Amino acid sequence: MDILEIKSLNTWITDGNEPLIIAGPCGAETHSQIIETASLLKEISSVKLFRAGIWKPRTRPNSFEGVGEEGLIWLKDVQKQYNLKTTVEVANAQHTELALKHGVDVLWIGARTTGNPFSVQEIADVLKGVDIPVFVKNPIHADVQLWLGAIERMANVGINKLAAIHRGFHYAGKTKYRNKPMWEIAIELKTILPNLPIICDPSHISGNRELIESVSQKALDLGMNGLMIESHINPSVALSDAQQQLTPAALKELLAKLIYRQTTSQNPECIDKLEQFRNMIDEIDDEILNILKKRMTVIEQIGNYKLEQGITVFQVNRWKEILETRPLWAEKIGLPAGITEKICQVLHEESIRIQTELMNKK
Repeated sequence: MDILEIKSLNTWITDGNEPLIIAGPCGAETHSQIIETASLLKEISSVKLFRAGIWKPRTRPNSFEGVGEEGLIWLKDVQKQYNLKTTVEVANAQHTELALKHGVDVLWIGARTTGNPFSVQEIADVLKGVDIPVFVKNPIHADVQLWLGAIERMANVGINKLAAIHRGFHYAGKTKYRNKPMWEIAIELKTILPNLPIICDPSHISGNRELIESVSQKALDLGMNGLMIESHINPSVALSDAQQQLTPAALKELLAKLIYRQTTSQNPECIDKLEQFRNMIDEIDDEILNILKKRMTVIEQIGNYKLEQGITVFQVNRWKEILETRPLWAEKIGLPAGITEKICQVLHEESIRIQTELMNKK
């Protein structure tokens, strides 16, 4: 696809290539809570954006769903008193119009909204011709096309101060995270749109404050462009997501621990050494592809023979044998069992596909 016109973060909010740090409470609850939190976050020089949920999309009614428009007035006080830019989530046209009316600096589209193209387009229609930055969180489910589509809808109405927010994905299986990171989805989006900044939301990935540091470091190590971390003056009494919010003091301590790496090096020796390693990888990959081609050729021969003999494509005993033996072979040469199982699964799926196609042609 064509590269969208997207301005880099350092043209409108950050200095140089430093990560963008966004912080503030999950939800705006009271005027004093917002002002006290902002006053402490202002002391953290790396915090450039103050976030607060004004409208809270909750799974069930009768829980805290945000204070609404009144909270936007509180955010104006944050702007005036502490010279902090503000950002809020908008889920429909009315939210968007009110946020613009009250001078919010940056809008973000939440995970639930990203998954609904009708809602995203409704917001985009309001923003047509408006010069305002927009962040787009990933949809709840791991669908990179939905994520990409929401970003494209913003770009189509002229929004060029755009960034994606990676907040993890719903996962039905067992995981220590509130939302499984599935880093590969964010990497896929970055591959499609290399000029799109991606900011990580470790609060929503983690679901508890103990995991926030490790998730934040992982995001930075992957070259993400910033972090959105929830911070509350007193998380123990927060009306929403209390377990994943940090005090401003804890946030300052966490940010000081993180290691910030450069995406590239200006050292000629380093560049030359990396190029040597990459050339080695290229040669190895070429060997692997040639071996895979040989394997596929044998798979076709097996498929044709099964067809002649009237044998089914899937052979459960053979598949069990592969699953049992390959990890043992891998262990002998020092390969992790996990990656071996993934490779076997991919190869087996391709084997089934090839043999099924052969039988369908007859």
